[in-house]
Amino acid sequence: MKRNFILGTIVLTVLFAPKATANIRLPAIIGDHMVLQQNAGVKLWGWCEPLEKIKINTSWDTATYSGTGTSEAKWEIKIKTPPAGGPYTITIAGYNKIVIEDVLIGEVWDCSGQSNMEMSFSWGATPEYTADADSANNKNIRLFHIPKLTAPAPQDDTKGSWVVCNPGDMKQFSMAGYFFGKKLNEVLSAPVGLIEANWGGTPAEVWTPKDLITNNATLQKAADSLKPSDYWPVQPAATFNAMISPITNYTIAGVIWYQGESNTGSPQTYYQLFATMIRSWREAWHIDLPFYFVQIAPFSGYDGISGALLKEAQTQTLSLPRTGMVIIDDKVTDLSNIHPHDKKDVGDRLANMALSEVYNKIGFPYKYPMYQSMQVIKNKVRITFSNADDGLVNKGDTIKGFYISGADKKFYPAVAKIKGNTVIVYNKNVKEPVAVRYDFTNSSIPTLFNKDGLPANLFRTDDWDDVKTE
Repeated sequence: MKRNFILGTIVLTVLFAPKATANIRLPAIIGDHMVLQQNAGVKLWGWCEPLEKIKINTSWDTATYSGTGTSEAKWEIKIKTPPAGGPYTITIAGYNKIVIEDVLIGEVWDCSGQSNMEMSFSWGATPEYTADADSANNKNIRLFHIPKLTAPAPQDDTKGSWVVCNPGDMKQFSMAGYFFGKKLNEVLSAPVGLIEANWGGTPAEVWTPKDLITNNATLQKAADSLKPSDYWPVQPAATFNAMISPITNYTIAGVIWYQGESNTGSPQTYYQLFATMIRSWREAWHIDLPFYFVQIAPFSGYDGISGALLKEAQTQTLSLPRTGMVIIDDKVTDLSNIHPHDKKDVGDRLANMALSEVYNKIGFPYKYPMYQSMQVIKNKVRITFSNADDGLVNKGDTIKGFYISGADKKFYPAVAKIKGNTVIVYNKNVKEPVAVRYDFTNSSIPTLFNKDGLPANLFRTDDWDDVKTE
């Protein structure tokens, strides 16, 4: 009896005594060389023993931050970050001690989407960026690459590690993301952390929480129509669960996004899908994140006018607050290539938007001429554009891309003349015009710009499906 009592006591002691050998663990996103968002209350988190007492000290102040492990063996502590600077160290102590080194404080952005965001220098055919790649040693830019991963349910960790920007890692990183971060770093004189989570070919459904698709008949029907691929997933939430959910505790300044090509098969539902996705990310981060996206580029390989319809849906998404759209139609040189090579201007234009809207910097043009209204004057139509207060300009022999129609829904190429921030359009065959379209095709290259050199967005004043072009 005495022997059994002693054995039972030993077992209980082993089960419930503090474990001096237990280790605090951190998620991949928290580690050496990371960038934390400046002037913020940021979370640090991980795993530990239940009820384990944890303390955090940083080298930028004298505060001690404390927390206790939960019954689920998790911990989470919020700390305050200073203005941009570093490098610093962070010490996390419980039953063991972890020292995170070379931590910078600055601006953190997520770079996501499909292949045009994923496209890196290593893809080849980009000799124009050789000098940029070879000189990409910058200790104030840090890169975190999340590999292609899927999961059936939201995960709390992913794979990857922070690296100090160098030519080797830059060549494997998103070019659009890199050039975006490079310009922010130069203008703000602050460290920049870039998190890359993208996968070529992916439709927006895989980046959206599953219940938001399955509980919506319209979105579920569109998801069901996606064609399976050997190269990317099409299941709702597959990449959200594995590549986005694990980093939503990490404080970021905003998101840049380049995607849409793989949803041209159902453009009529893309606005609803994209808006749903953006809202879900904001809910996951618990903040109304700035969300800036690139409109898909002209490409001759889309069916019908599906590319134009998708771009129209992207334009509608601007109705969401704190969103912005970069137009790059003027940067396309090969209409047969769905991957335009010019990613520096893409990154710069995204940066101009962030610098203006988030950081209140002046002198970085980012507003594109947008259709505002139309006025019928006898057999002509006056189209008024916003974001063209200084007037519009034509970059070509003639202004191309305008079409005009009467009630018969037959569109004719229109003669177009600029008058300030308006364009007068007409065709002798249309005596009583009722509708105008501009660049509303899959492969139109713009000729109309504002004085800042930014191209006008495509538009249509009608909602007709059964149209004819003369």
